[in-house]
Amino acid sequence: MAEAADFQSTSRSPARRWLRRTASAIVSVPLLAGLLYVPSAPASAAEKAAESRTVDVSLDTFTPSTPVEGDTLTISGTVTNEGKETVNGAQVDLRVGSRMSSRGEIDAVAKRAGFAPANDGAALGGPYSIKIPKLAAGISKDFSIAVPVEKLGLDEDGVYQLGVSLSGRTGSTPYAQVLGIERTFLPWQPEATEKKTPVTYLWPLISSTHLSAETGSDDQQTPVFEDDDLAAELAPGGRLERLVSLGAELPVTWVVDPDLLATVDAMTGNYQVKDGNERVPGKNQAVAKQWLNALDKAVQGSKVIALPYADPDLASLAHRGKDVSGSLSHLQSATEVAESTVETILHVKPSVDFAWPVDGAVDPSIVDVATSAGADKMIARSDSIRDELPYTPTAARPIGGGTTAVVADASLSTAFQGDMTGAGVSTLAVQQFLAHTLAVTQQQPGKLRSIVIAPQRMPTTAQAQSMATAVRALSAQRWTQPSDLIEAAAAKPDDRATTKVPGARKYPAKLRKQELPVQAFQGMKTTQDTLDNFKVILTMASRVVTPFGNAINREMSTSWRGRGAPAKAYRASVQQHLLDLTTEVQLIEKSDLTLSGRSATIPVTVQNQLLQDVEHLVLRLTSTKPTRLKLNGGNAVAELPVKIAGGHSQSVKFTASANANGPVPMTAQLYTEDGKPYGKPMNFTVKVSEITPTVMLVIAGGFLLLALAGIRMYTHRKRSAAREADAEAESGTGTRTEPETSGGAARSEDPEQPSDPTPDTGAQSTDPSGQGEKVDR
Repeated sequence: MAEAADFQSTSRSPARRWLRRTASAIVSVPLLAGLLYVPSAPASAAEKAAESRTVDVSLDTFTPSTPVEGDTLTISGTVTNEGKETVNGAQVDLRVGSRMSSRGEIDAVAKRAGFAPANDGAALGGPYSIKIPKLAAGISKDFSIAVPVEKLGLDEDGVYQLGVSLSGRTGSTPYAQVLGIERTFLPWQPEATEKKTPVTYLWPLISSTHLSAETGSDDQQTPVFEDDDLAAELAPGGRLERLVSLGAELPVTWVVDPDLLATVDAMTGNYQVKDGNERVPGKNQAVAKQWLNALDKAVQGSKVIALPYADPDLASLAHRGKDVSGSLSHLQSATEVAESTVETILHVKPSVDFAWPVDGAVDPSIVDVATSAGADKMIARSDSIRDELPYTPTAARPIGGGTTAVVADASLSTAFQGDMTGAGVSTLAVQQFLAHTLAVTQQQPGKLRSIVIAPQRMPTTAQAQSMATAVRALSAQRWTQPSDLIEAAAAKPDDRATTKVPGARKYPAKLRKQELPVQAFQGMKTTQDTLDNFKVILTMASRVVTPFGNAINREMSTSWRGRGAPAKAYRASVQQHLLDLTTEVQLIEKSDLTLSGRSATIPVTVQNQLLQDVEHLVLRLTSTKPTRLKLNGGNAVAELPVKIAGGHSQSVKFTASANANGPVPMTAQLYTEDGKPYGKPMNFTVKVSEITPTVMLVIAGGFLLLALAGIRMYTHRKRSAAREADAEAESGTGTRTEPETSGGAARSEDPEQPSDPTPDTGAQSTDPSGQGEKVDR
């Protein structure tokens, strides 16, 4: 951003400035006199010592952040001797530097190291200096300086450099010199400007993926979480809890990932958490309810932007995924479900017109992908869509095709990145942020311009606290006024601002390296194809389609950037779980069969271990040798429809007719009604053993001989019994004995094939079966 132009001053009358300068000069007289007693070091030695910075100065508090006339500025912090020598006669001083002339100068001062007398200004001295007789190596001392703002000599409105320095002597440098300095910025605008800059601050509520594709087997489909880590973010003091608590008191635009809301909403009821191969009950329902209730109250009356479900990575999709069939349809569905999810859970109607690529970096393909899903506004950033202007233009600008780019200010958007846990780092970041906002207003005070701030997607607790401190400091509205993203997007564009989207070659290489690989989108396609093939047989498809559809959206999430291994593991777990479900409907393996006779029936058992009924399936049985064994009236292939209740199995039988002896390989395969194979084929062999007419004659002859032999034996035994009876009658002794007879004949039933489990449906006739019947051979 080229902003070399000087600020156009909004100072007060010349007489008032003359009084300020006179007072400043009077105050400076004793300070200059005091400096005469400090021996001067050679210039080269001073510069060398300044570069060494053996003492670290930390500014931990700066209050008030934006003072007005009559205020007392208090700066406190710590000085630490990081050298190896003791500092003697140390003195902490406050130094007022020059007024900044541009935003570029603010950034340059923030980066400058070492002490530069010409730029850092003279020490105020007097009561605003703190003496430290001795500061040993490795030792820290706290300090606090309170000075009325009228003593600072601020004669014009604008941004001033303030520095806190420590000077002293060491054994190797016996003369006093500045051994350490820390600079910050004082925005000085005690009275409201005529035209205030509208400022839109985005407040993101986004997290990483925690919900899996798995659900419980109960009617409520109890959700299953990959982990229970989200509870720590929702609990008091957690990252998401602080974002809601802080944002509730600020004029911000909420940017919400609907998947986060759905995940927390799932936690409010019964849920399970993966623990290795086990599932354990979740115990953080109260935390989830408390957070959702707080968020519900916080967003009422505020503007809410709903990102597509699970915050898909638009750049990855544009650069790696759009050429994989079906990838763009995921973005479309993620956009469609976003609005209803937010409205159902938060009871507000969100805007779903905005797309937010990573770091606001755009190129034509990213814009095309985002707009294909219905977004007509892009949240970009000024380090992507660059303006060569001496001032900061309005954020909104048309980029063609009815699309508006809302270009967030890069310096302000990145102001609170990095580690903000240290009070000193946070304080400097807040003051630099405030300085930039005042500088924007003073660039062209007569021209109203709207700016947008889009911070990092998932700010830490410390970063959120620093952001809130900065936004709160603007509440006096002396040079800014709050706005929302809807208003910012509708603002009148600056005619001089660029409307050209940078080419693909200008997309940051660092961001491109973090994108999801093509294989990720190919895996999503495989999962979607499996899901599409599975859902057509289900009577309650939504129990499967909804959790897996949401899981596929999560696989595209921006939160996977820089986390390639976890992303791959998540995709694999989703696909594996879906495959496990599809195998719950399967063919039961058969052993080989022996078919005796010209005709018989062949049973094939289908098992459904799902909790819902399945239908729209066809079982196809194929004879590889139809000249030897034909099916269902003389065909090589026979088909029968299949419909099975949940938790049941069904044996489906096919009629078969034999023409010749020998083995016949058979293949059974399930198909959906639209002709797509379902599951794996099952192979078995039917051994045909046909009974010929000659064999029948031989068997009949054998039966005849056996019958004749039986008649002869019966006649012989009858005659013998008669002779014995006559003999006993003549002798008059003995008893009559009845001839022995055989008991009941043995019954035989064709045993059921061991490999076919007994179907849980009743037995029927041997005619071709209908649905749900047990088929006997």
